[in-house]
Amino acid sequence: MPVAVIGQFRMPPENMAAARPLMAKVMLATRAEDGCIEYNYAEDVLDPGLIRVSEVWESREQLAVHLKTPHMAVWGEERAALGLTGRKITVYEVTGAAEL
Repeated sequence: MPVAVIGQFRMPPENMAAARPLMAKVMLATRAEDGCIEYNYAEDVLDPGLIRVSEVWESREQLAVHLKTPHMAVWGEERAALGLTGRKITVYEVTGAAEL
């Protein structure tokens, strides 16, 4: 069953210039993973330093594999060094989808 991952985290606005290329690197690596349908980070237009997270995976099992990849371990260290706070991520089971 597909799963959607929705969430957010905060990065100090003064660290965003350093964070952007690191986020791009992890996004590209993740998008190449088996089972990844979507993987996105986006800075909130109205709240500098607030990063919105959206992901779609073919299954919860593939998401679990993703969380154990080397590039996610590196990203965990990098984001901690940049001052990431307020991480709140939720996984939703997707029972259907339709275009709006």
